[in-house]
Amino acid sequence: MKRKYLIVLADYYKDISIGLLKSALKKIPKKNSIKIIYVPGVFEIPVTISKNINRYDAFLALGCVIKGQTPHFDFISQASTNAIMNLSITSKKPIGNGIITCLNMSQAKKRKKKGGEAAEAVLSVLSQKWEQILIQKTILEL
Repeated sequence: MKRKYLIVLADYYKDISIGLLKSALKKIPKKNSIKIIYVPGVFEIPVTISKNINRYDAFLALGCVIKGQTPHFDFISQASTNAIMNLSITSKKPIGNGIITCLNMSQAKKRKKKGGEAAEAVLSVLSQKWEQILIQKTILEL
């Protein structure tokens, strides 16, 4: 089944975001439709998804937050995570959270493949409906 995906990519750390994007694209089957919207930072990801929630079947939030000297890291990370979870629950649509939170650039570089894990999570949620139908059919046949 062909699905429409929206990937919202925060490109503040361009090298990291490109790695997250590449790893995510490797996991999404080629038959699907994929649009990518670039935003300046992870704080802009939830509102961008919200504006597009009715146009797509699934979403990927990709970006990176690196801890600095102020509590900004904590506020941005928590706000983004909470907003993404709320959007996913209220819309009943999967949003893969591929926003990595790191203490330094070295950690971020090592975690660039986390975009693929977020894509796998979305694919898993999308397949649940079909898995439930197959399970119900199997139970009825017993």
